[in-house]
Amino acid sequence: MAITGNGSLTIYLSVFVISAAFLLKGAAETLSVEGQNLGTDNVSVIEGEMATISCRVKNNDDSVIQLLNPNRQTIYFRDVRPLKDSRFQLVNFSDNELRVSLSNVSLSDEGRYVCQLYTDPPQEAYADITVLVPPGIPIMDSREDVVSEGNETELTCTAMVSKPAASIRWMKGEQELTGEMTVDETYDRMFTVTSRLRLTVSKEDDGEPVSCIIDHPAVKDLRAQRYLEVLYQPEVKIVQAFPEGLTREGENLELTCIAKGKPQPHQISWLRVDDDVPSHTVITGSDLFIENLNKSYNGTYRCVASNTVGDAYDDYILFVHDAPTTIPTPTTLNLDNTQDSRAGEGAPQKIDHAVIGGVVAVVMFAILCALIVLGRYFARHKGTYFTHEAKGADDAADADTAIINAEGGHNNTEEKKDLSTPPDPFCCS
Repeated sequence: MAITGNGSLTIYLSVFVISAAFLLKGAAETLSVEGQNLGTDNVSVIEGEMATISCRVKNNDDSVIQLLNPNRQTIYFRDVRPLKDSRFQLVNFSDNELRVSLSNVSLSDEGRYVCQLYTDPPQEAYADITVLVPPGIPIMDSREDVVSEGNETELTCTAMVSKPAASIRWMKGEQELTGEMTVDETYDRMFTVTSRLRLTVSKEDDGEPVSCIIDHPAVKDLRAQRYLEVLYQPEVKIVQAFPEGLTREGENLELTCIAKGKPQPHQISWLRVDDDVPSHTVITGSDLFIENLNKSYNGTYRCVASNTVGDAYDDYILFVHDAPTTIPTPTTLNLDNTQDSRAGEGAPQKIDHAVIGGVVAVVMFAILCALIVLGRYFARHKGTYFTHEAKGADDAADADTAIINAEGGHNNTEEKKDLSTPPDPFCCS
């Protein structure tokens, strides 16, 4: 039993010593890693350009610095280059830094490079070189070159072979749009990216620029652009060229139809909505001319324009006013899209107050004169009647006899007056 106990104790002591040794070794390695004074940086470089690797040492105690490639081959040992690759060149060597440049970088140069410091134990720091491959000029295409308003079109933009994969954005004018992007890996970790944009167009989009913009760390402001070509039906507007104001009987009417579209309207026609156009109407292309207006021409006149996309029209309402007898009334503006020649009807008429005053004065003067003449006439005849009636009434038994006596008495009186009057002795001398 005693021997067995001593053996067990010996075993326990051996395990303890070995464990302690491993712990001390791990602690020493940890202190060595935490206390190392070697440093470097990762590098990103565009294919074909130059990369620079810097191995930096703080508080160097004359330890040797060397640079290894991803295959652990020595590129530089202090300031000596054992590797026979002239693309590696010494930029700077001192106790605190080993700096090396690599020109004309290719994809095969990508990997982890090692800065190594000969201490006990040796110290290492790692610099990862990432090679960027920019995409070529983007290829932009559309499903159709020309699209009619209201229809959908599709545009595609492709960024060929890049590393890393590019991203694609879309812009229509100043508006950013979102496309559907797919990424395909090709060879040697290279990528091709394609984006598809679908949009419904309107006539306002005609001539609008659409751009696909490539975002990639190796390139800036790489884009492709094309302009939308949208077909749309005509826009029609009727303009009254003559007269400038109201349309009146006996005057002429001239209308012009302005039509724009894409393509340009190939046909413009005139019609009267509720009846036939007057027989002597002259239509020349987009112009309509009616001579010697009368009220039978009232109605709605329509201009219709057509192109390959569709038809459109505008209406003009004709209302013929009476011929002017006084100063013409001013016209008013018609804010409705449909023109109406009745614009200005109901406006206040200009009245000549001086003329009206003169007419009233003449009428009043005539009435006054008539009243004076009638008054004098009735005054004279009324007095004669009463005088004769009174004279005949004195001798008459009734009214009829009095009237007859009055007439007879008047004659007798004149006779008596002639007989009773003595002759003038001087009249015949």
